[in-house]
Amino acid sequence: MPVALYALAAGAFGIGVTEFVIMGLLLDVSTDLGVSISAAGQLISGYALGVVVGAPLLTIVTGRWPRKTVLLALMAIFTLGNLACALAPDYWTLMGARVLAAFAHGTFFGVGSVVATGLVAPNKKASAIALMFTGLTIANILGVPLGTWLGQAFGWRATFWAVTLVGVAAFAIIFLLVPRSQAAPEKSDLRGDLAVLGRKPVLLGFATTVLGYAGVFAVFTYIAPLLTEISGFREAAVSPILLVFGGGLIAGNLLGGKFADRWLVSSVLGSLVVLGLVLGTMTFALHSQLTAIIYVGLLGAAAFATVAPLQMWVLEKAEGAGQSLASSFNIAAFNLGNAAGAWLGGVVIAHGPGLGAVTWVAALLPLFALVVAALALRLDTTAPRVLLDAQRTL
Repeated sequence: MPVALYALAAGAFGIGVTEFVIMGLLLDVSTDLGVSISAAGQLISGYALGVVVGAPLLTIVTGRWPRKTVLLALMAIFTLGNLACALAPDYWTLMGARVLAAFAHGTFFGVGSVVATGLVAPNKKASAIALMFTGLTIANILGVPLGTWLGQAFGWRATFWAVTLVGVAAFAIIFLLVPRSQAAPEKSDLRGDLAVLGRKPVLLGFATTVLGYAGVFAVFTYIAPLLTEISGFREAAVSPILLVFGGGLIAGNLLGGKFADRWLVSSVLGSLVVLGLVLGTMTFALHSQLTAIIYVGLLGAAAFATVAPLQMWVLEKAEGAGQSLASSFNIAAFNLGNAAGAWLGGVVIAHGPGLGAVTWVAALLPLFALVVAALALRLDTTAPRVLLDAQRTL
């Protein structure tokens, strides 16, 4: 794989730490700022909504910039946002700083996905996307547990100071390793790009992404209280258990990319089925500490096995004009799912049926995503061949 892909993974690592580390610090943030756990959980929703707004906005604004310049500008925004988080004096300032950092997220992964697929042979495109997203998985297996430990030991602000330094390092790596020759954008027509977004298969692809990831984040947002209050772990055990989640992310991400290179439609449908099964049976697994740890790993694998297939699927539906914008919109769709999932999980906890029901409620969402994906295939005039392939594989 080209070295530029590893530079993209470095940027993804920094962004991944910022996005996910707050999950392990919900209890610390809620106590320090005097807000409820549900309110602290909305910091995840705020970040996700920042991605939803920032992805299309910044992709349009930077559409004619060289892609290397775009990536560097985004890492600068990301770094400033995390610096503001470290200095935030109250809950709402922290929320605003999280939104600022989130603005870089969608466009980085959207533009990065297009750059990644342009660096490799056609039969390696999904694997290239998966390699870039490996930065997110490594963030979870190394950055998030370390950030959680750092926040619990020295205060949650110390974590954001550390992430600010990660942002500076990622900026430098991208500057050094991403070649400008790969950064020039195609000539784009905004009206044509927007027309691509109106295609029914593309819109249904976005909806599939939203529903699938809402299920993931309805559970993962509240992973710390689930492990401490239902499984009976001490708070200090949450950080090591997140290492298992990170290991699952790496395995699921790489497998999802490899399967999607060969059987894209089957990978989309199959990964959603597996995700729904894992979330549903996790309801029972959490009552044993051993099976709870196993299922944290399975949740990570099932969650990220969907990423490369869903991203590649939308890129194929938007083939030609508008790929960068469609790619960024799909990253926004992932994060809209994150926001919806965090909100839904908070509703289930605060208004019933309670924390123990979060997993089985979340399991319904990937099943709805499966229905939407099937509808998208029925509407796609190119689908008969791939549908037959999906039936054979499943």
